[in-house]
Amino acid sequence: MVALTKKPSTAKSSDTDVGMLCELRSRAERVAEGQSLRERVPRSSHATWLQPANRRDPVAILEQSSKGRLPELLPIRYGRMLHSPFTFMRGSAALMAHDLATTPSTGIRVQACGDCHLLNFGLFATPERNLVFDINDFDETLPGPWEWDCKRLAVSFVLAARDIHLSAAEARDCVLECVCAYRQRLREYSRMSPMEVWYARQEVDSITAMAQKGPIRKNREEIAEKAHAHVAEHLFPKIVCEESGHYRFIEHRPTLFHVAEAEFEAHVHDRLSDYRQSLPDERRVLLDRYRLEDFAMKVVGIGSVGTRCYVVLLVDKDGHPLLLQFKQACRSVLEPYCGKSQYQRQGQRIVVGQRLMQSASDIFLGWVRGRQQHDFFVRQLRDMKYTAPVEKFSAVQLKRYAQVCGWTLARAHAKSGDAASISGYLGGSDTFDLALAAFAQSYADETERDHAALVEAVR
Repeated sequence: MVALTKKPSTAKSSDTDVGMLCELRSRAERVAEGQSLRERVPRSSHATWLQPANRRDPVAILEQSSKGRLPELLPIRYGRMLHSPFTFMRGSAALMAHDLATTPSTGIRVQACGDCHLLNFGLFATPERNLVFDINDFDETLPGPWEWDCKRLAVSFVLAARDIHLSAAEARDCVLECVCAYRQRLREYSRMSPMEVWYARQEVDSITAMAQKGPIRKNREEIAEKAHAHVAEHLFPKIVCEESGHYRFIEHRPTLFHVAEAEFEAHVHDRLSDYRQSLPDERRVLLDRYRLEDFAMKVVGIGSVGTRCYVVLLVDKDGHPLLLQFKQACRSVLEPYCGKSQYQRQGQRIVVGQRLMQSASDIFLGWVRGRQQHDFFVRQLRDMKYTAPVEKFSAVQLKRYAQVCGWTLARAHAKSGDAASISGYLGGSDTFDLALAAFAQSYADETERDHAALVEAVR
């Protein structure tokens, strides 16, 4: 009998049960417990994706996920999703969460990303100004089954491979590389102390040094150089102009525009002080050296389009800029299946989850609640953040990128969950790797059908 993931009866504990993992059991005991789970949930069972007989209309679940969003921006969201099955997947995390809830689960929970596709990984700067590679999107984070992140990531690689016209065999190789890296790295992390895992990080210099001299290393060096240029000082003159002695965002409708003064008062101006309270005392001192200059609404991503997202320009007395992003924090798409967060403010849920999964986080990461009960989380708009241009990758480059993503996900899960139990379940063979390769191909086919359904609905 294969165990299916069900909504927990004690939903309020969903954020805390991840931390109560290891108790006082030894690594050997937890590995053995993971191994014993194979009898109840065979690793090969993860290979199967069968559409439930009563599966919901994919367009209906997308419409449900659009409730509460700004209606004038929804055409942009659907327009971006229509582009391809790959972009459709980026905007349909709620759809896949619904489906993953019907798939086998070991019952081992971690702090899940919730929207773990390959474009939610990338480069950014640590507080020490080192460039690292890590997960960089946590809008949907919530404690949940570790398998769900693995499966969504695997499917994203198949769809990305199809999008750049790679063969089915090349797509399968990418998944195998990704899942193998996850399994092997997780075993390594399971042997480390909690402090060693906490401080582990994938620094770009180390990742670049791993590649042999040639096109792959050169490509990684070029990506790192571009990331170093993605800072506020470089972005500032491109999106800001000076008017009557004040700096103003340059409007670029429909993706960047100013909103009414009343909305300014409700969502930004008088909430900066509340956001300030979510920061540590020393960060408040730093923030206080800047004053508010302007703000505008900015349309970002695909899945987030339609939510309220503001860019806020602050400057110090000498005109040096600080660009912050106030991004609306909605309930996680995992919540109907994994239980509610213990945090009443969804922005706090995201911030805590991000700090728990990332190796290092933005120094201005915080949260705030607006007057209309809209929750927001806050971060810098650009701080060496850079996403790899997957659309230009060769088969070899995509395969190597899959390896790094699998490694990164393993570290994130090891930091928040019980790596020994998961590692015991996965074992040393490629049984789980092969299962996910099969699942990813089948579910990618399902995503293509769902994309076609959206195209037909729009038509």
